[in-house]
Amino acid sequence: MRCPSHEHFSRRALLKGALSTAAGSMVMNWGGLVRGGEFAEHVAKGPKRCILIWLNGGASQFETFDMKPGRPTGGLFRPISTNVPGSHICELMPRMARMMDKVCVIRSMNTSEVDHPGGIYLMHSGYRPAANVRFPEIGAVVAKYSGAPNVSGSDKPSESDGSDLPGFIKISSNGDAGSGILGPKYQPFQLDHDARLPPFAKSYTEAVRESRRHALREFMEGRYAQQHRADTAQMHRESYAASRRLQNVLDVFRFDDYWPEYEPLYGDSLIGRGLMLARRLVEAGVPFVEVGQSGYDTHADNFSSHKGLVPPMDHAWSGLLADLDQRGMLASTLVIWMGEVGRTPTINNRAGRDHHVRAWTAALAGGGVKGGLVHGETDEDGVDVKSGRVTEGDFFATVYTAMGIDPRAENYEGSRPIPLAPFGSNVVRELLA
Repeated sequence: MRCPSHEHFSRRALLKGALSTAAGSMVMNWGGLVRGGEFAEHVAKGPKRCILIWLNGGASQFETFDMKPGRPTGGLFRPISTNVPGSHICELMPRMARMMDKVCVIRSMNTSEVDHPGGIYLMHSGYRPAANVRFPEIGAVVAKYSGAPNVSGSDKPSESDGSDLPGFIKISSNGDAGSGILGPKYQPFQLDHDARLPPFAKSYTEAVRESRRHALREFMEGRYAQQHRADTAQMHRESYAASRRLQNVLDVFRFDDYWPEYEPLYGDSLIGRGLMLARRLVEAGVPFVEVGQSGYDTHADNFSSHKGLVPPMDHAWSGLLADLDQRGMLASTLVIWMGEVGRTPTINNRAGRDHHVRAWTAALAGGGVKGGLVHGETDEDGVDVKSGRVTEGDFFATVYTAMGIDPRAENYEGSRPIPLAPFGSNVVRELLA
């Protein structure tokens, strides 16, 4: 009896099928199985969470953490002392000045994508855009390696392990790489700029009718799955199951009743509301939440723009760190502060600063990193890195290590192994607690 042509196995299909077996699963994460003693020292005993504060457009290092007072590149604002002796930051951040013992500032970022699309992709994934590989964002990676396991596709309510919640949530953010080669299971769940659920998140069908529809869909898709082994069909089943599980935890996203209590701590701003919700979400078990603040692409009016943007960010960020610390969550929650580029030392004829990636600043706080630390140094005008250079690969390797994730762990695009951090990346161990 001849089998239909669509049932024939090619060598590629056979290899792909082998990778779905238990042995194949080991191959898929071979890099994660080879863990050196140095990495093991930084693996957390419990699951870690991560909140990314994304400064869309690229905040100026000169108006935040790497001021150059008295130099032609210094700008209009004054440095102020912090609670770390000898450390100074911009006067626009008085609240963070009192929290610098919890923050690790990297003044020596040196990256490879100077434009916004490339820089956004790079600083969400650790990789430059490529035509033939779909690199995953950091949020998808953390969701896979630090998230609550839910691989069965079951839509039954769980207790409180976070598996009913999405593993990767974005609030008003601009990353566009998505889950890439990790697949749609780790695709980000998007909230609007005001931290509200999208209209489609809640089912508006009455429970009895929805249950009947679900039973029919399960029957039809089950019969289809018996006859066809299609990845897209399985992905659809998993997505639908995740949508049904979400109905169990919608209250986590509703924070209006709590906001009056927390508004003084986080500040009356969109980023304040976003970061307060981010804290609620990671507390409920979400592995990764990204909260964006836009407007930092200051080719013109750099100083007035930062004067409007930085204070609410300062209020919200300091409130987040204080809230996490008070709840005993800061040690297990890594907070990342960054954008896609820095700003130029020179000030153009529109009182603006353009894109600069030769020497700029990012910051980390909380789980896995040392507080009260300034790493790296730029030259006297902030043009180039003077010491402690950190590339995008080094940055992601360090972040993953702080999270207890082996940066050498590999996933596959076809037959090509893709490590979480690019080959040749180095962990900046001076930053790790």
